[in-house]
Amino acid sequence: MSAFPWLSLVVFAPLVAALVLLFVPAGSRSTTRVVAIASTLVSLLGSLRVALGFDPAGGVQFRERYPLIESLGIALDLGVDGWGVSLLLLTSIIIFAGAFATWTLQERDKEFYILLLALVCGVFGVFVSLDLFVFFLFYEIAVLPMYLLIGIWGSTKKVAEAGPFRFLFRLLDVGGKEYAAMKLTLMLLLGSAFILLGILGMVDAAGGGSFSMEALASADLPRGLQLWAFPALWLGFGTLAGVFPFHTWSPDGHASAPTAVSMLHAGVLMKLGAFGVMRVGMVLLPEGAAAWAGVVGVVAVVNVVYGALSAMRQSDLKYIIAYSSVSHMGVVMLGAATLTVDGWNGAVFQMFAHGLMTGLFFALVGLVYERAHDREIGNMGGFAKAMPAVAVFFTIAGLSSLGMPGLAGFVAELLVFLGAWGGPMPWWALAGILGAWITAVYVLRAVRAIFWGQGPPERYTHLHDPRGPEWVALVVLAGCLILFGVAPRLILDDIDVATGEHLAPVTAVAAEQVTP
Repeated sequence: MSAFPWLSLVVFAPLVAALVLLFVPAGSRSTTRVVAIASTLVSLLGSLRVALGFDPAGGVQFRERYPLIESLGIALDLGVDGWGVSLLLLTSIIIFAGAFATWTLQERDKEFYILLLALVCGVFGVFVSLDLFVFFLFYEIAVLPMYLLIGIWGSTKKVAEAGPFRFLFRLLDVGGKEYAAMKLTLMLLLGSAFILLGILGMVDAAGGGSFSMEALASADLPRGLQLWAFPALWLGFGTLAGVFPFHTWSPDGHASAPTAVSMLHAGVLMKLGAFGVMRVGMVLLPEGAAAWAGVVGVVAVVNVVYGALSAMRQSDLKYIIAYSSVSHMGVVMLGAATLTVDGWNGAVFQMFAHGLMTGLFFALVGLVYERAHDREIGNMGGFAKAMPAVAVFFTIAGLSSLGMPGLAGFVAELLVFLGAWGGPMPWWALAGILGAWITAVYVLRAVRAIFWGQGPPERYTHLHDPRGPEWVALVVLAGCLILFGVAPRLILDDIDVATGEHLAPVTAVAAEQVTP
């Protein structure tokens, strides 16, 4: 057990701040921001303490356990391994930067920060929970506030009515923030039903005495259960991870969400889904993971290429990044499907790198939209003259997205492609590389059009670089992309130890299945 409850501090600091904000007068904007940012700073410092104090020998560390319902074997059981450390650190960086990215929010900012802080409490909880019941509870806390955050503070952009179902576009108000919020919530709740089904099936098969992940990992779960429970968990968690074809909520949600919510949505929330597939589905159900790995890999390949092609087709800047996230999350699932050390290391590192990159992207899009009041790339041009710093940061994010050496995205994709090439289906690597090439096309085209294209038009003469607190999010996120691109072992060593611990049972089962 940890001498000091560091994980409780990280997880519950935002929730305590949200409760404090309930008693702050609505007009006290400075107090609201100070309380919110202070809580995210506490979580960030706590996460750094956990990361720096993590023993490279591996295993679950910083353990805390508080019984909740002993008759059902439910407890607030917290602890982190190498995977959890990296994602805990990612979440704290993103929420700290996101709190500054919404500095200029004017409408109902108190309620906004309360919901945002409650959401991030759930995210932290997922990455450190060792009890599946509490894991699922935190998962739902992380998902449900999105409905209000998008439905109230989101933006609306009408989608052109076209095709044989154009009457549905008008009926459902496609492109509206209410439509995006409702679609996101309904699809994720459907995914949650599959997750709950899989969890209850595992607990029942293990004897029903505990929801502990450690107990379930050591239980001899029947192969028949694993063959149906794994796809249930994959579909449930995969809905949040943007697995094709259950990804369609994601682009609308990204495009309609306010800046900080977009940063958390793409930077962290989608990682909950991928983390759930790997940590719950693959680790606890090794026979199911080995049996379904081929299907997971093929769908991941579709994700990578389809997402990249869809991003290349978009003209709205937020939709480009949204479909790019679908493609990059396909890379995560591709690495997971390889069932190799390189693939799994790359998958977890890709969660980390993509979170930083897409967080930076959405922070920049928020700045551009706030000044230009437009997200159509065709209406932009020459912004580098008025916003040189934004141009630099956007280019850094873009180069990480396409896998430029020296940035975090390169390390992640290289590991995944190496794992795929050395795995059972080498052609998966070729499809992944094709996706990376398409990414380079749409990223470089967008950067050139926005910042070095012809213009700017007269209505954009008032554009300017970030001011005051707006710099914080950009500097922190871009700095981390460079730092972990140059020195990936700062977190990769911890990830590698956890991968070795989690992958061994899966590879052993896979070897038995292919042995005649």
